[in-house]
Amino acid sequence: MELRTNRRALIGLGVAAALTASSFALLRTDSGTASSHREAPAIAGDPRNDNTDVYAFVSPDKADTVTLLANWIPFQEPQGGPNFYTFDTKSRYNIKIDNNGDAKPDITYQWTFRDQDRRGNDTFLYNNGPVTSLDDPNLLYRQRYTLKRITPDGTRTLVANGVVAPSNAGPASMPDYGTLRAQSITNVPGGGKTFAGQSDEAFFLDLRVFDLLYGGNLSEVGQDTTKGYNVNTLGLQVPAEDLALKGDARRNPVIGVWSTTDKFSPGGHVQVSRLGNPLVNELVSPAGLKDAFNALPPAKDADVPALVKRVTDPEVARLLESVYGIKAPDTPRDDLVQIFLTGIAKGNGPIAADLNSQSLNKDAGKVRPAEMLRLNMSIPPAKDPHRLGVLGGDLQGFPNGRRLSDDVVDIELQAVAGAARSGKLIPALTDKVDRNDKPFGATFPYIPLPGNVAVNQR
Repeated sequence: MELRTNRRALIGLGVAAALTASSFALLRTDSGTASSHREAPAIAGDPRNDNTDVYAFVSPDKADTVTLLANWIPFQEPQGGPNFYTFDTKSRYNIKIDNNGDAKPDITYQWTFRDQDRRGNDTFLYNNGPVTSLDDPNLLYRQRYTLKRITPDGTRTLVANGVVAPSNAGPASMPDYGTLRAQSITNVPGGGKTFAGQSDEAFFLDLRVFDLLYGGNLSEVGQDTTKGYNVNTLGLQVPAEDLALKGDARRNPVIGVWSTTDKFSPGGHVQVSRLGNPLVNELVSPAGLKDAFNALPPAKDADVPALVKRVTDPEVARLLESVYGIKAPDTPRDDLVQIFLTGIAKGNGPIAADLNSQSLNKDAGKVRPAEMLRLNMSIPPAKDPHRLGVLGGDLQGFPNGRRLSDDVVDIELQAVAGAARSGKLIPALTDKVDRNDKPFGATFPYIPLPGNVAVNQR
């Protein structure tokens, strides 16, 4: 009976074809595939290709532009020298945009990197004196990058010789790291900007969720377990019209956003990491599907019933019921399907009942269900952003895109527990980490500067 119920739900979503045995072939993988943020077995040993987070939001100081950020290389200890944290020169790092709802990339922004290493056999040092500018001769190792914009109409090089902001080696080596960050921001043709370099790990949360859901009694909460770590960031700020279908951000304001890493292998580049919505592969995919999921393009998601069912009947909801007695909402979970797979339409429960437009972030065209971050670029920045985003009445926040300040752990826990249906929050259901330990910037790239204090000194 349960299978029949779920089958009817999938038909309603337009993905009945997913229930074919042959679709499981899509999950076949080999040692060349992986996923992101240490939540899958293969990528845990390949941090330079491990994509940790994606952010997409209307720029708060330039409302006619959109800012896209993607992070790689998790859990960077600031004192991790002498070989600090670098992008993989054999890989391609991508931020992809779907602007017509078919779950296929209409625009790909692609970064590739190359090394400039002057150390040779002379020294082990990253720098042999204070570094006061990106072209300072004391900086013995740096990376440069090329940024391309790829569309069905062709490929355009936006930046041919960008400079990556170096790892923050410490206050003696880099006494004014903010200057190095500022010098690394490069203009993009058409009015945009791009950035590549190290940043603070801005994803704030208590990772003890993996110790039987915060210790089995919510005793293990309140500690930002990513505090003090750094990541490598790729950032892009471009006019909204550059992302919209037919260049019309007013009539076609919804975009889907995800990032990938393509790693070089003897047979060519292979996708080894993929990320859209936060925590999906950590908390939705079972262990046996994690590597394969992130080798898939979003357009194939709906063809895999084992994955779709993890959204329509989520494991986390059942765990919350068994561990904390929070009754799991009835399945199938159409509310979660809209949050993670299709975008949220007008009238989808309390969170969208008062929308004046056709939808919050569901594309107006025919939508292919797929996991990606969806952003309505026509909703202006909030003057007073609410950390719970849409659940807190702030339509400019997650799951409508993702801002740096959005408390995505609490949002997703509340959504899985049924808040998107009931409109009611469960006050006790929180990791009690409500904000990042460092303030966010007022201008691009917004993400805080990387730290240089050892994590074990905090």
